[in-house]
Amino acid sequence: MSTLVVQNAAIATVDAAGTEYEAGHVVVESGRITAVGPGPAPRVEGTAGARVVDGTGCLVTPGLVNTHHHLYQWITRGLAQDAALFGWLVELYPIWARLTEDTLGAAARGGLAWLAKTGCTTSADHHYVFPRGGGDLLGAEIEAARQIGLRFQPTRGSMDRGVSDGGLPPDEVVERLDDILAASQDAITRYHDPSFDSMLRIGLAPCSPFSVSSDLMVQSASLAREHGVRLHTHLAETLDEESFCLATHGCTPAEYADKLGWLGPDVWLAHCVHLSDSAIRRFADTGTGTAHCASSNARLGSGHARIKDLLAAGAPVGLGVDGAASQESGMLVEELRQSMYISRLRALSSDPAESLNARAALRLGTTGGAQVLGREAEIGSLEVGKLGDLALWDLNGLGHADIADPVAALVFGPPAPLKLLAVGGSPVVRDGVLLTADEDALARACRTAARTLMEVS
Repeated sequence: MSTLVVQNAAIATVDAAGTEYEAGHVVVESGRITAVGPGPAPRVEGTAGARVVDGTGCLVTPGLVNTHHHLYQWITRGLAQDAALFGWLVELYPIWARLTEDTLGAAARGGLAWLAKTGCTTSADHHYVFPRGGGDLLGAEIEAARQIGLRFQPTRGSMDRGVSDGGLPPDEVVERLDDILAASQDAITRYHDPSFDSMLRIGLAPCSPFSVSSDLMVQSASLAREHGVRLHTHLAETLDEESFCLATHGCTPAEYADKLGWLGPDVWLAHCVHLSDSAIRRFADTGTGTAHCASSNARLGSGHARIKDLLAAGAPVGLGVDGAASQESGMLVEELRQSMYISRLRALSSDPAESLNARAALRLGTTGGAQVLGREAEIGSLEVGKLGDLALWDLNGLGHADIADPVAALVFGPPAPLKLLAVGGSPVVRDGVLLTADEDALARACRTAARTLMEVS
């Protein structure tokens, strides 16, 4: 790996102290940060070929960390426009039942490329739809991440409770418990890399309380913990889900997860919109993470998550774009602003200063996400020894140039163009252009895949 030097930029390190520099430098050597501070970079020995980037008028932040996505949905955007979660799922499940390895690969490349172009260097994904005869769907999205060049944390999702068993999904998109466990074991064995600079880590992720059995939840947790991988699922997203759990299990979704051993420092849960005070305390006490998906929650009318309360209690919280069929923009940088705005809407007439501010939102999208994914020692802040994943935001243009505070410009302003996105010091985006794939070709492939998926068989 070559050396990357960023000079003359404003820097938000997002370290524990919230250190910022009005004009400073970041140096990445052999994939790791070796210097960060004010003023010019120190002389780097033996690196005459170093890439030196002038960051004048720009802001350097850690690369953004996306904690929840469904990449396959990139090719089913704009559907079920006015439906809440359950109706939205019922409309879309029959379409998703036609997914194949090829269509999912196109969707994943498109979604990951868009994440890269909007500041993301690490993304999780929750893939839980495995139609019979669809091919190697998990392998297709893993290959897509390799091509685009992002760190990837996919989860082998699952559903085993179809309509005939009292669940929500149609029977043709659910799997047998034994088949799910075998595929989960295979995914861990084939793909999981626990090393410090890993580009690929696997998790296990039964879909939701209304689409999986209790046995699947318990046995997936046992298998994951046997192999030291993380656990993920949707939880407490809507009031319909709460009613379902009360009727089916006699308890709230959070209580149900707790009973099944699904709270802990190796667990992160998507949405968590409807949590009681006691649930928030349990999340904090157990170190259970939350993937906050502000735009998706708004799109589906699910409600306002109690993110400030979770943070105040000490629970880990990161941001997620969620699947593109419920959040068509798919821009993680927009979630910084959305999370702050939703927090202030929840506060209603309260002092906005008591809600999230710009720097708290940036922390959610960087160090918070890293903590939720179990990678806070490696990514999420600009500190010596951490991996060289960074975003250089160009604030010179009309949309940002008159905002004196660069962090406020990034969070309150429109999505800023990227001068550079680097993963381990290697450029993935430069001057707004994706370097790892042809964007026009990706768009054509996504259009073709979307048409194929929508065809009535």
